Amino acid sequence: MGKIIDVTDLNFDQHILAAPVPALVDFSAVWCPPCRAIAPHVTALADKLEGRLRVGHCDVDGSPRLAERFEVRSLPTLLLFVGGRVVGQLVGAAPRARIEALVRTGAMI
Repeated sequence: MGKIIDVTDLNFDQHILAAPVPALVDFSAVWCPPCRAIAPHVTALADKLEGRLRVGHCDVDGSPRLAERFEVRSLPTLLLFVGGRVVGQLVGAAPRARIEALVRTGAMI
């Protein structure tokens, strides 16, 4: 099973920006129904691309500075990082195919 890393203000740079592979971060909150709706898609993608894509989850309530740093204003927000830079973004609940397209296009996976 693909591992989803809990990323926080403290470990984000280490786990995501310095990742040797592209990284997808799901910015969400436990109280957010659309966030819960896409969670199985994010998990499935982590499983499918294990070793080729690092997947992180950021609870914006627990790491508000991180959400502010990347100007996350709506939930859920998925950000794709390659080489420490944001190369793609998807805001709102999206079908699995759109999430996969974001990763495929932005990370060339």
